Amino acid sequence: MHRRIARTARCVLAGVGLLFLADHGPATADTVDVRSIPVPLNAEQPAQQVIGKLKYRGGVELVSPSDRFGGFSALGLSADGKRMVSLSDEGNRLDAHLAYGPDGNLTGVTKAEIFTMTGPGGMPLMDKSLADAEAMAPGVGGEIIVAFERIHRIWAYPIDQTEPRPLPLPTEMKSAPDNHGIEALTLLNDGSLFAIAEGKGRGGTFLAWVSNPKGWSVLIYKTEDSYRPTGAATLPGGDVVVVERYFTPREGARSRIRRIKADSIRPGAEISGELLADIQAPLTVDNFEGIEAVKGPRGETLLFLISDNNFNRFGTQRTLLMMFELTD
Repeated sequence: MHRRIARTARCVLAGVGLLFLADHGPATADTVDVRSIPVPLNAEQPAQQVIGKLKYRGGVELVSPSDRFGGFSALGLSADGKRMVSLSDEGNRLDAHLAYGPDGNLTGVTKAEIFTMTGPGGMPLMDKSLADAEAMAPGVGGEIIVAFERIHRIWAYPIDQTEPRPLPLPTEMKSAPDNHGIEALTLLNDGSLFAIAEGKGRGGTFLAWVSNPKGWSVLIYKTEDSYRPTGAATLPGGDVVVVERYFTPREGARSRIRRIKADSIRPGAEISGELLADIQAPLTVDNFEGIEAVKGPRGETLLFLISDNNFNRFGTQRTLLMMFELTD
């Protein structure tokens, strides 16, 4: 894959208004009631609208009585920012329309549906060992590429087909522990894929890969303070943003957003990126695992985050959907 092919694919997808949302004919669909509860950036200082190099453009807690709602680990948006899709670690796919206020800020979601993801033969993914989707990206042909853990694999879902096509897995992932799979996956502007695993290397480093026509080449992603990478997205200009997570039962959840220069993502490199924002209490924060970037109606770069509530029914974790504008 090369730059011209990637650029053509992005233009085709933008033309139909969908980056991820072509009809892939999932097995089971349920219309679900989802309430959108507005959340401030900082409940203790409601006037705060800026954190680091991000400006808060609205966010909500998403609440639903459906027992299939939650666990969202990956996020995608249409090119116009009007629709979203999110994959859960129990094999469900949430499709919804996004709602905005007169100021263009995010106010919630509407017309939500949940689908069951499918596997070989178009059969629904019901077993947790097969259904644990952790990351996704568009392919250059309009397909959805999904990385799963537990049974580590990468599947491409072609347009208008229910049966996925297996893609080569990085060699290092074949012997990785069940819960140390690929957590971040994004399509670069040159048509290659960039992936980061949750499993640690040495000294706060994580294995990462960039694809090439012959397979995958290894590089190293480095974090600080015990943060782990959980999602990645490619900015309109070609750089990549990565969301990182930190959690302990005593300290709770924290997140960081970093920007990686496109030209630094190359085989054998060690990369960490520029810190854009450090999101921790008293700011509104949870277990952010999905991130996406789109160009806004004024040409601004918008970042969206979604959190994985781990299907917590006791209110200690929430499904948050938040939007920020990149100011630099």
